[in-house]
Amino acid sequence: MSEGNPLVGVDIGATSIKVCQLKESRKGLTLFRVGYCALQPQTIVDRHVMNSQAVVEGLKQVFTDAKIKQRDVALSVSGQSVISRKITVPIMTTAELDEQIQWEAENHIPFDIKDVNVDYEILRRRPEAGQMDILLVAAKRDEINDYVQIAKQAKLRPLVVDIDAFTIQNLFEHNRGLPPDQTFAIINVGATQASINVVSRGASAFTRDVANAGNFITEQLVKQIGVPFEQAEDMKVQASQPQGASALPARVFQVLDTVCDTVAGEIQRSLDFFLATSGEDRISRIFLTGGTANLPQLGAAVERRSRVGVEVMQPVERLPIEKEVDQQILVPRVSQLSVALGLSMRKSKEKRA
Repeated sequence: MSEGNPLVGVDIGATSIKVCQLKESRKGLTLFRVGYCALQPQTIVDRHVMNSQAVVEGLKQVFTDAKIKQRDVALSVSGQSVISRKITVPIMTTAELDEQIQWEAENHIPFDIKDVNVDYEILRRRPEAGQMDILLVAAKRDEINDYVQIAKQAKLRPLVVDIDAFTIQNLFEHNRGLPPDQTFAIINVGATQASINVVSRGASAFTRDVANAGNFITEQLVKQIGVPFEQAEDMKVQASQPQGASALPARVFQVLDTVCDTVAGEIQRSLDFFLATSGEDRISRIFLTGGTANLPQLGAAVERRSRVGVEVMQPVERLPIEKEVDQQILVPRVSQLSVALGLSMRKSKEKRA
């Protein structure tokens, strides 16, 4: 349950910082401010901060440019430092589970328990079986501390650290709700990874990160067409825009078709693993978001591999937009804002249900 004011959502990604601020009004939540700041290559590598000062300066700049005065923020982590598991335990009170969760984590998390922060969410109680299902999450303490300290150096107050996949699920729930009788996948395709979250019966049932994503596609354009990285990135962006795609040579689309099929193959292997181990017989729909989601070749490849309908998620479809929002940032980068928007829905005072 959530109380207090919405936090500012701060998504520190591999290539950029995205910031969103919501406002509560009679219309419900509205998008009030948006900020964006590109990061130099190698500033963050595999979610590890290589140049903390550059990130601190970027955070200060983006808050100044976006005219965001609030300093209470929500951050997120993802990648190899985060593990989530759906587990079953005997029915117990929340107080009893709080005491026992560290022991449960030791049995299910492949990290040294001293090196991680552990949290959980109760998914379902099954009194008839004397059991309950919980989602167990562990994140490496060092990585969390790195991001928290960077935020503090930028004069921010981090109150919440979330997981990328779950922030996007919160955004999806706000926009469309979570159907209690469906199993679907939300895939956030960023620069360095694609984060998969399979939602079943209204709760996250499976998460996994795939290493190849937007940068991999760009790198293959570099190798196979022989252009610099920046030009290849521009080609990829052009290919995702109907008005720009017609100016590109046919060879670009041949490469995109092949490389996107490779990325889709990796995604499908994860979805196949979920289906093989969960007892579920099908995934009803796949939603794509993230900076690479608008590439038509990727959606087509995922749909072809999975034989499931694919839809590009519209992050602000149920969020009214205030006049203060900078449209020059919002319009071209809206697909990149899903994590920051999901984070901005967290509150300054929260308690476990």
